[in-house]
Amino acid sequence: MKDLSTLSRASNQASLWLIACGAALWGLDALFILALQHWFTSIEIVCFEHVLLALYAFPVLVRRRREWLGLGAADWLAVLFVAWGGSAVASILFNVGLAMGIRSDAVNEVLLLQKLQPVFALLLAAVVLGERVRRAYWPWFAVALVGAYVLTFGFTWPSFSNASAWAGLCALGAALLWGGSTVMGKRVMRKVSFPTMTALRFGSALPLLVALTLLGHPNWSRVADGLGHWAVMGNLMYQTVVPSLLSLLVYYRGLGGVKASYATLAELAFPATGLAVNALFLHQTVHAAQWMGFALVWIAVYALSRMADSSDFGEGRVREASAGTAA
Repeated sequence: MKDLSTLSRASNQASLWLIACGAALWGLDALFILALQHWFTSIEIVCFEHVLLALYAFPVLVRRRREWLGLGAADWLAVLFVAWGGSAVASILFNVGLAMGIRSDAVNEVLLLQKLQPVFALLLAAVVLGERVRRAYWPWFAVALVGAYVLTFGFTWPSFSNASAWAGLCALGAALLWGGSTVMGKRVMRKVSFPTMTALRFGSALPLLVALTLLGHPNWSRVADGLGHWAVMGNLMYQTVVPSLLSLLVYYRGLGGVKASYATLAELAFPATGLAVNALFLHQTVHAAQWMGFALVWIAVYALSRMADSSDFGEGRVREASAGTAA
């Protein structure tokens, strides 16, 4: 019994380290995305990432075509929400938020607001999937909203005359769409496997992103110049492989071995890494309002994850939506 207990404890510790490592990789996002914005627009960055992701998506869609060919109209609407909302528009909003944030010392705000994804996912799961939501959810939802307000506007009345407020709103939009994509993706995954859903997400987003890129009248000479640098191409490859694929694999590998509340604690590696990197390389400061707002958001998410541990109350939703930008 002692050996089994020791093995179990070691397994839990390994799982927590995997979750922390996966979450820490997301904390590097801002640094690499902002470097790409010297060469490309936010829409172009997301489009180029999806061009590379299509190398994974299209072979999977061909091999698993029997799965997705049987989807109905409602299923395809859910796929389009995940692809266009979560994979395309949310990613663009996140990139735009970072671009505004770097000009207004609000990059940390954009990152920290992503912790609202589980809160939005639980609310949308009740509306879309009819999942049961405890009464205790609503007070914590209110706490999370107060935290989001303080993160975005500080201790003042709402003002949209500065870039930091718009950066916060872009971040909130991204968090809402990514949280909603978790719910819609869960609906589709009743009929298709996770690899197929992932391929549908990336493949279906690409036509919209190509259209948006062309409508933006790209500066092709600047785009070609950027793509001609090995460092830029390496950055694009990193953004495609690490946050979209590797970090998720590491995160989900550890997620199955621990409770949701423990996972929420390990996920503090995401803001911790993000704040450290942003301070060291982007010279971003953390204001008192941001500390207060993030504390309120994290307390609300942690309380919801504790409820998930004690019952079947949205446990899968808390876990999945905590996976950073993984819809």
